[in-house]
Amino acid sequence: MGDPFAPGGNLLFQIAPIFIGIVFVIVFGTIIFTIFKGLGEWNKNNKSPRLSVPAVVKTKRTHFSKRSHAHNNNMHHSSRTEYYATFEFESGDRTEFRMNGNEYGQLAEGDIGILEFQGTRYLGFERS
Repeated sequence: MGDPFAPGGNLLFQIAPIFIGIVFVIVFGTIIFTIFKGLGEWNKNNKSPRLSVPAVVKTKRTHFSKRSHAHNNNMHHSSRTEYYATFEFESGDRTEFRMNGNEYGQLAEGDIGILEFQGTRYLGFERS
């Protein structure tokens, strides 16, 4: 049997480092992309004007996600609920905003009032 470390030896020892390097670049690139995307949206929102416009609460929805994993024979569970409301403007355009649970709980479909937002950032809704 030949030496697996010799040139032309076991193909696995030649391909594995390349494969691991590619996976590392993809994972690291995805993390960097996500960070820059989040910073870009945050910056864009900060540069956007704060708007207060008449709007109607059209729909509300939630998104629930649950995770479970075991560590040292102990099960750990975590869950998260995201809250969204869609508002319709006088022009007929609609926009959905993510908000916290307290804000979400105070809204009812059909509520009419003044929506305050900045870019994609929900700032509040005051019923009229």
